[in-house]
Order: sequence, then structure tokens, then C-alpha cells
Amino acid sequence: MNPHQSLTIQAEEYVNSLFRAVDTSELFYHNLEHTQRVVSHCIEIGDHYRLPENEKSILLIAAWFHDTGHLYTKPAGHEDRSVSVMKEFMTSHSVDQDFTDAVEKCILATKLEAKPENLLQEIIKDADVYNLGTSEFKTTNKLIRKEYERRGFTELVKDWDMQTLQLLEMHQYYTVYCQEQLNEKKEKNLAKLRKKVGEQISGSGPQGVHFQPESGGKKDKAKSALINKGIQTMLRLTSENHLELSGMADGKANILISVNAIIISVILTVLIRKIEVDRHLAIPTFIFLFFSVATIILAILATRPQVTVGNFSRTDVMHKRTNLLFFGNFFKTSLDEYKWAMSTMMQDPEYLYGNLVTDIHSLGVVLGRKYKLLRKAYNLFMVGIIVSVLAFILAIMLHDPQTNTVINSESSSPL
Repeated sequence: MNPHQSLTIQAEEYVNSLFRAVDTSELFYHNLEHTQRVVSHCIEIGDHYRLPENEKSILLIAAWFHDTGHLYTKPAGHEDRSVSVMKEFMTSHSVDQDFTDAVEKCILATKLEAKPENLLQEIIKDADVYNLGTSEFKTTNKLIRKEYERRGFTELVKDWDMQTLQLLEMHQYYTVYCQEQLNEKKEKNLAKLRKKVGEQISGSGPQGVHFQPESGGKKDKAKSALINKGIQTMLRLTSENHLELSGMADGKANILISVNAIIISVILTVLIRKIEVDRHLAIPTFIFLFFSVATIILAILATRPQVTVGNFSRTDVMHKRTNLLFFGNFFKTSLDEYKWAMSTMMQDPEYLYGNLVTDIHSLGVVLGRKYKLLRKAYNLFMVGIIVSVLAFILAIMLHDPQTNTVINSESSSPL
């Protein structure tokens, strides 16, 4: 066993003793089990990259110590306390300063806002939040919230789902290994959380989100910042939902157009020829043709784009009379003019949010028109099918075969 392996084992034993010596009944997530999982994930990722023994030792020792700060201090800044605990251990074992510094940087890399500078820091940062890309995400998220509540950090659990959503949206895995293994599941977890937060926002009444927080104090500033983030998330989710519904409407219209186009093709190529012989089928055939053409017209109207002016004036921008987020209002303007308008809008939060709300309203108006026409088209198609089938049945039942005109090609005359 080389010195690095021996030091890693001693670090493991030391951290285990720390967790045993302190009451950890309130650490539902940041406990020894979590630390062991992080170490395990570090080994998994490190083996993939075939780390040399000295680097592997740096990584694993950092993993063992990275959350020891939770034993002695609040969640905020616990990484710095973890570094202090690690240095006490290193000093007692007369470890080289460069080695200690490398471990310290790995521990500090687990801070939420920290950017990893090398592969070791990327690995431990990914290993620490490995659960974000697994099916355990929901369970572990509840455990973290329960831990903060039990420890009395009520400020940390306010709007918990919104905070978690923002964390997931900002988070990224740094190692290619974790990106390939975990990103897909993380996106699924993110989609589920977006849906949950969207339902909470849409269902909030007078007791829900207040858009005018009281002024003054750090708490009020933090609350205001959180509300602003909540508003942004709400607007984004609403826009995404509208766009998804618009895509669904286009798909439904496409189905109607395709089906009725096939029906018309069959009528024109097959049934029209039969009318020359079976004249009693003429009326049902033309009824069927009429309803199919009418349905296609309604489906096309539902998806036909509206023609807009495509430009704006500086007066419109200064008086906040144009929506700069809709392409139909700027596609004819120059790039420089549009840059100026966007810069002006972004300096005015009221104008910016007003544009976002206007854009959502415009999407809603278009959606309302689409679905109204689609409903008429589907109703017409349904009625057309019923009427046409009944017409064919009646025509066949009421038809007298003896009334058919028989044309005899042979003629004779009396002599």
C-alpha cells in the first residue's frame, strides 16, 4: 500500500469518527451516507478517467471532508469550515502543503457558485450533485428540505420548489462522463419540476405570490429578488405552454388536411367515374366532396399566418407602443435599429415585462382563433362523415336497378 492510499484510508476513518462523535439526527441528507455516496461517485468517475494514485487520493480525501462543515456550522459557508477540519487532519499527519492546497481547492469547488479549474474539481463538483440526474432526485430533494426545516433554517425553505427549479436550470455537469450518463434524466427531472411549479403558480390566489414586497432590509431585498425570479419563471412557462399548444393545433390541422386530401383524391379518381353508370350515387358523392373541401378550408384558415407591417418607429419605442419580442413587428427593420430598440427596452423593466405579457396575450389570441376554427373543422368533418354515409345508404336502398338505362350496341330493323 503506497502512502497516498494509506492517507486516504486514515482520512476515511477520521471522518467516520467525526460523524459518530456528533449528533447527526437532524442531518437527513448531509450525513455520513451522503459523504460515502459522493466518495463512491468520485471513484466511479475517477476510474473512468484513469487518474493516477496521487490525484485519486486528493480527490477522495476532498470527498470525505467536503461536508464535514455541516457538523459544526450553518449550510451557508460550510465548505470553508470543512476546509478547516481537513487542514487539522493534514497537519496532524504532516502532509505536504501542495497536497493540502490541492485538496482544499477541490472542497471549495463544491460551492454552488464555484467554477472548477481542473478535472479533479470537475469530478468532485459533479459527484456532489450526482443525484440531480438520477431517479433519486425527488427523494433527496425532500430530505434536504426536511433537514433545513428541522435545523431551523426556515428562510432557506421558502418557495422551495422555485429555488430548486432555478438550481436545476442553472446547473451543468462539467465532466463529459456525467453529461453522457446523467443529463437525460436531469432534463426529465427538470421538466417534472417545471410542471409542478407551473401548477403552483397558476393555482395561487390571494395567498400566493405578492408582486409588491415591503421595502427595506436585506430580507425584503432577498424576497424581492426571489419574486422577480418567480415572475420570470412564470412568464417562461406560460410562453412554453402556449407554444406547445400552438404546435398541437398545427398538428391537428395537418391531420385534417391530409385525411380530407386523400378523401378528395379518392372521390375524383374513383367515385366520379362510377357516377356515369350509377347515377344514384351522384348526390352522396357531391355531399361528401363538399364537406371534405369545407373542412380543408377551415383547417387551412386555422394555420394560415397573419400578415403584419414588419417595422416600427422610434416614437413607437419611446411611447412603448410596439412589442419588440414578436418577429412580425421588426422583420423589415435594420439590425442597428432593432439593437437600439432592444437596448432601450432592456433598460426599462416595465417596458420589458410589458412586452413579455403582451407576447403571451398575443399568443393566447392566436391560439383562441386556431382552436375555434379547428373545432368548427372537426365538427364539420364529423357531420360530413355522418351525412355522407347516410346519403350513400339511402341512395342505395331507394335505388331501383330496373331504372338503369341499358345501352344495346346491336340494332335490328324489320325487313
